[in-house]
Amino acid sequence: MGSDPALRLTGLVKAFGSTVAVDRVDLTVPAGSFFGLVGPNGAGKTTALSMAAGLLRPGAGRCEVSGVDVWADPVRAKTLIGVLPDGLALPERLTGRELLTFTGQLRRIPPDVLTERVQELLTVMGLTGAETTLVVDYSTGMRKKIGLATALLHGPRLLILDEPFEAVDPVSAAALKAILVRFVASGGSVVLSSHVMALVEQLCDTVAIMDRGRVVAAGPLADVRGDETLERAFVELVGAADPVPDGLSWLAS
Repeated sequence: MGSDPALRLTGLVKAFGSTVAVDRVDLTVPAGSFFGLVGPNGAGKTTALSMAAGLLRPGAGRCEVSGVDVWADPVRAKTLIGVLPDGLALPERLTGRELLTFTGQLRRIPPDVLTERVQELLTVMGLTGAETTLVVDYSTGMRKKIGLATALLHGPRLLILDEPFEAVDPVSAAALKAILVRFVASGGSVVLSSHVMALVEQLCDTVAIMDRGRVVAAGPLADVRGDETLERAFVELVGAADPVPDGLSWLAS
């Protein structure tokens, strides 16, 4: 598996009725990369990532994690993946420690190893002061951090994160960024979906732009954005060169 990319999507297709959400997507995430996936609303990013993570069955195509087919060998593939979906639903009546312990038990992590990992994750996430607080009482930032902790608990080699910084305060965001940068530095790979171009430019070394279910650009960040910002390159690629529409003249009064 060492020579395989962290994630490879080949000919990926998903349709909902007559709407094609993902249209023959080919995408390769190099091992050890911090990969950004951007696109307008409805571009197919979440659908593609859901298929890559084994949460949504493709209509056609393949998803491979470190050379393991996600749908042909799902148990093995999911040991390699940590997932933080957008709008993650968590057990509301568990504390942070109970949630991590329960998740580790589901993954059959040995009890002594699990106890050590849970404590370390609570400490690193800055949640030790709230470890007896029920998840229902967590702030948005705390939810994102405990969600990331559950994704990291089993020691994955690939993290798939869908809008992990949405509605997160700057202090929590800084902590999450530091954890993700450390994860990549240790040999892991991250796929980050976000609408915030500045965030992608700050964190990611490789990027892909999706529009209308297809990948319209992919490669090293410097190559995709060229001499412009990523935001400007994105706007030009998705066919909206002038983002300021005419109209609303009554607002100028």
